[in-house]
Amino acid sequence: MRRGEEAMVPQAEFRSYYGQPIIKSPIWHEPHMPVYLYLGGTSGAASMIAAMATLTGRDRLALTARLVAAGGAAGGAAFLVAELGRPERFLNMLRVFKPTSPMSVGSWVLAVHSGLTALAAGSALVTPRRPPSGPPPSRLAAALPARLAAVLSGTRAAPSPSRAAGAAALRARLAAVLPSRAVTLLPAAGDAAGLVAVLTGPLMATYTAVLVADTAVPAWHEAHRELPFLFAGSALAGAGAASMLATPLRDAGPARAAAVLGATVETVAGAVMERRLGMLGEPYRQGVSGRLMRAARVLTVAGALLAPVAGRGRTLTALSGLALTGGALCTRFGVLRAGKASAADPKYTVVPQRARLEAARQETARRESAET
Repeated sequence: MRRGEEAMVPQAEFRSYYGQPIIKSPIWHEPHMPVYLYLGGTSGAASMIAAMATLTGRDRLALTARLVAAGGAAGGAAFLVAELGRPERFLNMLRVFKPTSPMSVGSWVLAVHSGLTALAAGSALVTPRRPPSGPPPSRLAAALPARLAAVLSGTRAAPSPSRAAGAAALRARLAAVLPSRAVTLLPAAGDAAGLVAVLTGPLMATYTAVLVADTAVPAWHEAHRELPFLFAGSALAGAGAASMLATPLRDAGPARAAAVLGATVETVAGAVMERRLGMLGEPYRQGVSGRLMRAARVLTVAGALLAPVAGRGRTLTALSGLALTGGALCTRFGVLRAGKASAADPKYTVVPQRARLEAARQETARRESAET
């Protein structure tokens, strides 16, 4: 080599046999899977908002959140069945329970959560009973806060006249098809179901993150630390947005606070994820998936900034709620597109593997040198 010349090594190209991807791209369809991820997460977070609203005496917000939770669970199940192609495929997943399989656990969580939220929403539409005039029925109830004791005993405050009239009509219809005892116990059973849904709600909001991370898709698998926080924050923001859109302004304060908290968690988790992944974070920044993630960030931040002042009018509430909803949807679509993009490009599989092998070699050499 002549003096002054430098050795030029061409940049390595990462190819696979016949130009095919090294791993198979996810076969999940759009909009089925992203909408299912959004609806399921929203349902889980809404069930927690409903429980907190019930315990703190915010009956109007509790009603809305229960309906959002039930509607999200039912809609998510419908989109999941559409993704699977045939309803019996979902039923077949319930034949066994495999704790080591996120798909198996998620199927059971969805089934149980759907039943609980449906029961809680149905009971919320039935005429609530007035609190009893006597003392609490037990020492346990006496030691609990008054609101919690009322919930556990199946009692509530008197409803508004308009709601009482509508609920009375619903009770009459239920009485025609159900035993009178079942109609009487429905409010207490619904309250109990709402409290139990607090346990399934967080699982619904986050299990889909574990589901996508438990794959060989580089952009998903390597983001297993942040995806649960990203999905949980997005779910809380979406549930808060849906709840405040359908609740009177004076009763929607906790929903707005939940939306802001969820948006903050989602934004921070997304930023941390993209920074930590380095090269593997490129699919979240480039192409269609990158545009979706940027749109999600802009909409989420805008909705969170509007939420604190959304109580001043329905227009601000609508703008904030729709922005947060759009951000949550864009997040789900962006994550799905990023996974497909990382699976299609061999470098996102090859480069991390080589880096891990090189790190293992260096660690082995370090240990051998330390022993000698």
